[in-house]
This record gives sequence, structure tokens and C-alpha cells, in this order.
Amino acid sequence: MTTKKYHYLFGPVPSRRLGRSLGVDIIPLKTCTQNCIYCQLGKDAPQTLQRKNYVPIKAVLSELEQKINESLEADFITISGSGEPTLHSQLGELIDRIHKMTDIPVAVITNSTLLFDRSVQQDCCKADVVLPSLDAGDSETFKKMNHPHPDLDFDQFTEGLIRFRAEYTGQLWLEVFFCEGINTDSTSVRNIAEQIRRINPDKMQINTSVRPIVHAEAARVSEQRLNEIAARLGESVEVITDFSKHTTTTGKQADLQVILETLQRRPCTLDDLCAGLGLSKKQLQPALVKLDALSKITGETINQKFYYKAV
Repeated sequence: MTTKKYHYLFGPVPSRRLGRSLGVDIIPLKTCTQNCIYCQLGKDAPQTLQRKNYVPIKAVLSELEQKINESLEADFITISGSGEPTLHSQLGELIDRIHKMTDIPVAVITNSTLLFDRSVQQDCCKADVVLPSLDAGDSETFKKMNHPHPDLDFDQFTEGLIRFRAEYTGQLWLEVFFCEGINTDSTSVRNIAEQIRRINPDKMQINTSVRPIVHAEAARVSEQRLNEIAARLGESVEVITDFSKHTTTTGKQADLQVILETLQRRPCTLDDLCAGLGLSKKQLQPALVKLDALSKITGETINQKFYYKAV
């Protein structure tokens, strides 16, 4: 088994929204503008609004070039990961450089909080797809769901999304994450629907917890309830389901480091890992046993599914 380590890339990993996604991580762990109650990376971390060169993009691009030369197969190169990617001051330059290296489209997953900033808007406009979040339709729910930096204002946040939508010529796929009892009541859903109407995204997707979560109050919403909410939010609202696209490669060995890097970013089921890494269960299971014996991973059953997690 190889032990080659990527510092800034992970995957391709299974994404319920983007298919097989090669993650590009340009922000240190849990460096963010918010502390969302459903975040998989932990809670109560220090927040920041400072844009700066958090990691050297030259090193990121070097790793990406190497990955491409290894016959990369991915549906998207996705800038996301351990924190809020729009905090990186060279995001736009990074996207430009990626476009020169490959025809694989670039996606940016963002919590939307910095889209009021003109420089952030300009950077994100370079991506092929931007996937912003909107989990609340009013200031009070915004604070409950997202625990934003104290200098973030809800109206400024939503107006930034609206202004970005007006300028951006790529695909805008808006996601709303629902937690039972926090933003699922009739008033909250009505307020969210109004904000969606104002933003006018190309695609509207709603989500809830399916992987292990940190905050107990981030309660999972049932599929039936999500479908009811979707009907209230307008036409063509997609309820995101578990990733089910499986592509396996015979003769390929499981890379312990790649598996561990994937699980450090997000908990995964065995099926998730198979889909994201292009390996069969027969190929993956011995590697997972070895990682468990080395005390590198652990597991947890959520909603009758077993998730592997990095220790």
C-alpha cells in the first residue's frame, strides 16, 4: 500500500450534491466565520472574518498537478473542507490556475457569509458552480442555527447573496440545512421561502443530518417532513438523498493515507468510501481493519448506518 500524503487534497470523496468530488482544502481546520450546530468538524471554535493567504496556493497547485497526472477521475474539483474557503485571499487566483490545468469544473462550497464583500464576489464568480448555504430566513434563527461571528449581520448576509446572484453567470445551487425544532416550524419555513424567492438560485436543495453530528440539538428531520417542507419552498426543490453512485476499479489497492484523509474531513459509511475512492468492499475492508488496529479510526451507528470516523 502506498503512503503518499496530500496536505491540501482529499478524495475523490462521495458527495450527495456533486458526485465524485476531489476536495481542495485551503483553510486550517475549523477556521470559519460561524459555528453551525450541524458542523461535522467540531464546535465552539474561534471565529474570524479576516481574509488572508492561509495556505500557499503554489503548494496546493503542485499537489493538484500530481493528482491529475495520476489519472484523476472526478466530476468536480471542489474547494471546501476544513473551514470557510472564501476566507482565503487568493481564492480567485487559485480557481483561475485550476482552470488552466484541467477541464474538470470547479465548485466552491461556501456558507455565504462573506458574499457581501466585493472581492469575495469577484473570486467566486470565477467558479463553474457555487454552492452557498442559507439555513435561516430571519436573524434569530440565523443565530440559533449558525452561531455567526458577532460582527456578521443577517440582512448584510442575505443582501450579499442577492447581489452575488445578480452578477454571477455560473450555476448557483442553494442549500438549506434543516434541524428539527429549530428552523422547521411554519414561520421559519415561510421566512426561508421568501429569501429563496429573493435570491432566485438555479437549483434549490434541502438537507438534514445523515452523518454523525456534534451538537445534540441538530436533530435529523424525517424524509416525510423534508418532502413536506420542500413542497412549501417552491417548485423543483430537491431533497438530497444519500450518495449512491458506485464505481469500482479492480486491481487497485486501498491507500491507508487516502482513506484516513477522507475520514478526517467527514465520517463515511463503507458504501461512501467505495463510491468516493473507486474501490470495492473487498478491497477496502482489510484496510479499514488495519486502520482500526492502529487506533486511527473508530465508528458510530447513526440511523441504522455505520459510519467510520478518524480518531
